[in-house]
Amino acid sequence: MLTRRTAVLSAVAATLSAVTTRAASAAAQPRTGRVRLTLPAPSGPHPVGTVSLRLVDTARADPWVASQPYRELMIGIRYPARAVGAYPRAPQMLPGEAAGFAAVNNLTDVPADRVDWSATRTHAHAGAPIDRDRGPYPVVCYSPGAGDPRSLGTTLCDDLASRGYVVVTLDHTYDATAVQFPGGRVEHTVLPAEFAKASPDQGRITALLRKTMAVRVADTRFLLDELPRALPRELRGTLDWDRIGMFGHSAGGFTALQTMHDDRRIAAAADFDGVLAYVQEDSDSGNLSGVAADGLDRPFLLVGKDGNDLDTVPSWNALWRHSRGPREGLTLRGAEHATYTDAEAMIPQLARRLGLPRKTVVENIGTIAPGHAIAAERPVLASFFDRRLRARDGEVLPGRHPEVRAFSR
Repeated sequence: MLTRRTAVLSAVAATLSAVTTRAASAAAQPRTGRVRLTLPAPSGPHPVGTVSLRLVDTARADPWVASQPYRELMIGIRYPARAVGAYPRAPQMLPGEAAGFAAVNNLTDVPADRVDWSATRTHAHAGAPIDRDRGPYPVVCYSPGAGDPRSLGTTLCDDLASRGYVVVTLDHTYDATAVQFPGGRVEHTVLPAEFAKASPDQGRITALLRKTMAVRVADTRFLLDELPRALPRELRGTLDWDRIGMFGHSAGGFTALQTMHDDRRIAAAADFDGVLAYVQEDSDSGNLSGVAADGLDRPFLLVGKDGNDLDTVPSWNALWRHSRGPREGLTLRGAEHATYTDAEAMIPQLARRLGLPRKTVVENIGTIAPGHAIAAERPVLASFFDRRLRARDGEVLPGRHPEVRAFSR
């Protein structure tokens, strides 16, 4: 679920004691002199546009905040654009989200208060018109890891949109570090406090893991219900609701596969290093999720960090054995858990600018060369959805990247 370890809410809780100090430091640090970061440009043929939407589920009280009688979400929509020259590149994080990320995040030994997180620009242009001539486009939803904002998957999401997909990114409110709503209101994560209340009781920790995933799946199913009605007029008629996929990182990968298990609208899903059980270590057995225990009858893709495969992750092995549909599995040699997020592009820049030791880089994103990791991940993901949502010919290992290895069974 979290950076470095897939289902470890304890890693979120470990940041709790430092939250006050880091938040105060971030507030006191002047913006001038902070490190600014860049993200890699998409590799597809289309320029990318983006809009953000607030969705409100009035039929569901918020599961994390008892006083909130409804569930409120923010989503981002990435899409192939027609003309982008007059439209600004959208920020990766809004100011409130950036401040929240500086105070609490899953990066290891990174002085986040020395980074201007709000200065990073994506390669998606805010409000640019969609290219209607090439639609309707397959829809792919994205869910981030536990405690992560949706914006931390920008590299993969922008690239997929540039290849002809509409990508819908979802923030799970009070799970993500910080979510900024229209008008500037910001809601912060409650997961560190929830884990602190549950610890050290293992039964309560397991219950918290179950609740976290149940909320995420309910968020995603509401998104699928509501989005066709909530789309801006400019996007209506351009999304193909008969071709829906989903992917995610860590807890987001778990969310993608569990939602596909529960909701037949999702035709294919990919899981980047997300364990599929309510456990605290990838290698722990037991407490299987419904998707791992029942299997799937539609296509799925598992992508693991170095060492995570069917032999080492029991919940993946269970899913593989119980499934009846097409299945694909890969590992990326030298990858760490956060390799599949924007950390892969950001950490090397931070290491150079802030003088971070090699140990910090490796703990966050492994030993694989960042350029090689990004060059492998993007075509692997696009090839999967091209084959499964568009029925196009393609290879499981496009480009034959030497770091990418298919599961042996």
